[in-house]
Amino acid sequence: MNKYLAEFLGTFWLVFGGCGSAVLAAAYPELGIGFLGVALAFGLTVLTGAYAFGHISGGHFNPAVSVGLWVGGRFDSKDLVPYIVSQVIGGAFAAFVLYIIVQGQAGFAGTGGFASNGYGELSPNHFSVASAFLIEVVLTAFFLIVIMGATDRRAPAGFAPIAIGLALTLIHLISIPVTNTSVNPARSTAVALFAETAAISQLWLFWVAPIIGAIIGAVIYKFVGSEKD
Repeated sequence: MNKYLAEFLGTFWLVFGGCGSAVLAAAYPELGIGFLGVALAFGLTVLTGAYAFGHISGGHFNPAVSVGLWVGGRFDSKDLVPYIVSQVIGGAFAAFVLYIIVQGQAGFAGTGGFASNGYGELSPNHFSVASAFLIEVVLTAFFLIVIMGATDRRAPAGFAPIAIGLALTLIHLISIPVTNTSVNPARSTAVALFAETAAISQLWLFWVAPIIGAIIGAVIYKFVGSEKD
């Protein structure tokens, strides 16, 4: 149960810190942190969460990562479903807490997009469904490659959370304008539950594309990173 609780808490931290920065601070009058600040916030949640919980659960905080590591032979199949359930619940609880906080603002007029992901009209720059799908697949694939490479037994010890956190920051810098960046089905599900848009109807893409990408990334790393005789 400690592993599942760690995944719950780590995913809570990722959604609360990353999506919270987008909802509360990105466009704050005059001193908003903008895209760069939100990207950094997501990276920092994974970096700090991995150091806090990585030695307990592996620090996945993401259903696509769990699937990718399972495909890559780094994760036991018996834990796959419990990890995903823990991640989704942890993310949803974080979004709920954030929803309660947002309602306390003077002149609260609704949650709007609530940092949700989307394509078409729900894309920050109105990118098509094809563009959204492709970028989520590619970026999740490389995220898995970084994760598997940084946690390889041949990699320098103790630095994996830094590499993974910086990778997630870079991923957000690339794709916030396209999809508002998912690469994480639990993160997408959490805020879609409270958004006042059609985010729920587009949620399928932010499960399917990241999981496909994670599988591709795991297969690539298994080939490239295999030890040769």
